[in-house]
Amino acid sequence: MNSVIKTIKGDGGDMIDCVDIYKQPALNHPLLKNHTIQLKPPGPYPSGTNETESSDLDDELLQSWGECPEGTIPILRTQVFDSSYPKRMPPFNGSDVVEFTTSFSHEYATVDLVNGQYYGAHASLNVWSPLSVDQENSISQIWVVGGHEQQGNSSTIEAGWKINSLEQQTRFFIFWTGHGYQDGCYNLQCPGFIQVNRKFALGVPIKPVSSYNGKQVEVFISIYKHQSVGQWWLKVQNEALGYWPDSILPRLKGSADMVSWGGEIVNLERQGRHTSTQMGSGHFPSEGYGKASYFRNMQYLASSGKFVDAKGVVPFVSKPSCYNLILKNKTPGFGTHFYYGGPGYSAICP
Repeated sequence: MNSVIKTIKGDGGDMIDCVDIYKQPALNHPLLKNHTIQLKPPGPYPSGTNETESSDLDDELLQSWGECPEGTIPILRTQVFDSSYPKRMPPFNGSDVVEFTTSFSHEYATVDLVNGQYYGAHASLNVWSPLSVDQENSISQIWVVGGHEQQGNSSTIEAGWKINSLEQQTRFFIFWTGHGYQDGCYNLQCPGFIQVNRKFALGVPIKPVSSYNGKQVEVFISIYKHQSVGQWWLKVQNEALGYWPDSILPRLKGSADMVSWGGEIVNLERQGRHTSTQMGSGHFPSEGYGKASYFRNMQYLASSGKFVDAKGVVPFVSKPSCYNLILKNKTPGFGTHFYYGGPGYSAICP
């Protein structure tokens, strides 16, 4: 198509098209026909965050393929990691850690804040390459949700890392819904998310990943709203990737009423038992740093325009014998944080 200026071959055979920024898929959305692209966030990153958080981040983590020319954005041509199985948000439960059978074969280990006014959320999370089987997904992400009590009519913004058994490769992703999960989509597969960054292609592999009892590789993810212009921006590492205009997110035209951090897997039980798809590192949170997955320095953006510590988060675990979570008190360098994950099928997870 004439909007492709250049094509780059990425790691693992991925083909990345550099597309004219003004001809990107987002602008095909019926509510964005006359939209003027905001080429950078309107103002500085909100204050209150840990200033050391971004100082040592590796901007090359998602950029091993190079970068596109000025005036273009990178679009991954094929994305075999995406599953056709429907995605869901965590069914928040008000108790602490409970055993709860989730619908649609999804299981969770998350921490949640609900029934407040949240204008964003961020955290650093370590990245792994867990086992995924039977075309199932293993996901670690941040959720920002408007209308969380109405799953069929909620608006969500999500970002994190994801692995699918079709290729066993950890990839960065975004997912969003305007009017509930029936119309949700990944990355740039449907119009809506406006990308402005020419370095990061949504859906590319994250390399390297963390190693057990070895080096921990982290990605910093932030979703935050500029209230004055009605844009939800996505920042990864030190880079602003783009934004969702709130005109396409009916339940997020104001604030979100729920934010969550954690893991999600699809459990199809195709072997007649619980899946062996792993969450996080594939190890239980009790193993701690260097062995288990974690989210650290969790904060949310308050109405004051400042990020504040996510105190008072409530843990939610759908099946602790398979995947669990341990919430930790604030500690230097880690702030509010938790460890989570597990191996799936085992003697204690039948």
